[in-house]
Order: sequence, then C-alpha cells, then structure tokens
Amino acid sequence: MAKITAALIKELRDQTGAGMMDVKKALTEAEGDMARAKEIIRATGIQAAGAREGRKAQEGLIASTVIEGGQGQIGYAVELNSETDFVAKTPQFVEFGQEVIDDVAKADASNAEQVDAAPSKSGTVKETVEEAGALFHEHVKVGQVARVEGPRVEIYAHRKSVEMPPSIVAMIATDEAGAQVAHEVALQISAMSPKWLSREDVPADVVESERRVATEKSQAEGKPEKIIPKIVEGRLNAFFKETVLLEQQYVKDTSKTIGDLFKQAGGKALAFARLEVGKGDEE
Repeated sequence: MAKITAALIKELRDQTGAGMMDVKKALTEAEGDMARAKEIIRATGIQAAGAREGRKAQEGLIASTVIEGGQGQIGYAVELNSETDFVAKTPQFVEFGQEVIDDVAKADASNAEQVDAAPSKSGTVKETVEEAGALFHEHVKVGQVARVEGPRVEIYAHRKSVEMPPSIVAMIATDEAGAQVAHEVALQISAMSPKWLSREDVPADVVESERRVATEKSQAEGKPEKIIPKIVEGRLNAFFKETVLLEQQYVKDTSKTIGDLFKQAGGKALAFARLEVGKGDEE
C-alpha cells in the first residue's frame, strides 16, 4: 500500500477538483492507487449528481465559438446551467464551458442529444457534465444548443455584469456582403429577441392564431365589420415587425429596418440564433 502523503493528496485534488476529505477517503479506499482513487471520486460524484437531478439549474453561461467549415464558417452556442450564479462566474465553470464548446465544435453537434454524445476527455460530454456536477456540488446540465452556418458568421456575447460570463449569445450567418452589417444585427438580435428571420419563416399555425386573435379582438372592440379585415392585417403586420428580424426597426435608427441594413450592404442574412440563460425549456 502506497503511503498517503500530503503531496499525493494535493496532486489528486489538483487533478480532480474534489475536496480534501473526499480525496483522502478515495486514496484510503484505493490503498494509495491514484488511478483507482480517481475512479472512486468520479463514481461518488456521479452518484451525488444523480441526487441533484431534481434541483433547478437556471443559472449558468452561454459558451460559443466560430470555426472554419467546408463552405464558410460555422457558429456554435451551448447553454450550460448551474444552480447558482456564484458557481457560474467561477473561472473553473467558465473553463468547463470552453471545454464543452470545443468538444461540440469538433463533433459538429447541433442539438442536446448530439452534445451529450460528443467525445470529450472524460469519454463523452455527458460524462464531463456529470463530473462538473461533482466538482461544483450543484446540478449541472446542458440546456439550449444552436448551430448556424454560412459564408460568414458573427457572434455577439452579452454579459449582464463584468464579473459574470456571457448570459446571452446572438449568432447571425450572412453572405460575404452581409458581413458588413452582421455585428450591428447581432446586437439587435441580442436586444430585441426576434423569433424568425423572415415573414415566410413564421409557421402557418402561428399566423393563423394571430389572425384569429386579432379578429376576435377587433370584434370585441365593436369595430365595423367592413373594416375589420384591414384592422386585422394591420395588427398582423405589427406582430411581424416585433417578431421577425428583417422587419424589426433598427434600434439605432428607427427609420430603417434590419432588412434595409442588408439591402444597403448588398448582402443577405441566412440564419440566426439567440440563446439566453434560463430561457429554454425547464426541467
């Protein structure tokens, strides 16, 4: 049996991030075998993480990156949740986020299931997340995932305060000409939360629902029947101007729309995504 020295305890703590008592217990159980002690710490951490599954994890960060793809650039963003902002702002959690987004980009993952299965130093990202839960003693999980691709991809990462990691990430994919205004548009996406790129992208059932609500509202207001269709169209247009990126007023010059910006640049917007911590589906 190897002697359990202070140096051995420190080495294992540095490698695993586990607490001193957990490390000493693992080394004792493993009779000083470092590899076995790591296995024990990991198994204990995963078991504890399972007990935390029911706890809310609505804090965290959005990790993002852009890489060169076969036909341009690809942008990736992943929400990583913790239970508290205290954990979210630690350098270790930020480093964990960078590790995950690097694995996501290497695997070209575009949804939560693919992210979980992506290879990582711990085997898969899912296993990396389980280990993170053991390290931070909180429920840690993967939340929203986004991927956009085009000749150019611009990312804007917004921090709500200087000590916190990014909590909102906006990504916009454009053609080469559209890249001239991509940064401004990414700022717009971050601030104004559009849901769709163009009017054509709005699902038909959503349009029909909005039309029905506008009609019923106009009737309830006692509007004359003959002018209700015109009122309804006006209210639908207002809905599009609020929720469709290309129809939104440009926040820095409300005489223009985002579509106008792209027209002036001679470019096109191809796709966008916006992720905000805590705004995805709750577990």
